[in-house]
Amino acid sequence: MTTYVSLVNFTEKGVREIADTIKRADAFKKLAKKLGATVKDLVWTQGKYDIVAIIEAPDDATASALFLSIAKLGNIRSQTLRAFTAAEMEKVLEKVA
Repeated sequence: MTTYVSLVNFTEKGVREIADTIKRADAFKKLAKKLGATVKDLVWTQGKYDIVAIIEAPDDATASALFLSIAKLGNIRSQTLRAFTAAEMEKVLEKVA
């Protein structure tokens, strides 16, 4: 499984409907499971980003489908980063010239 870190901001719509944020997070977790991904952690934050989510997905297409599915609802905008474990980074470093 590949790990992704998503930095999330609420849109105006998301802020107007903030009372539903926990329900939306639960729906996100269910959708991830349906698509074959797992939400490892999801936390609400202070500062530049409103939510940070850590997701595992079998491939980039699955992760993209998950994030596009929630983005189209209009409550959030996100920036998703591919993350590497120490073991994965070891393999990357073996290829560094």
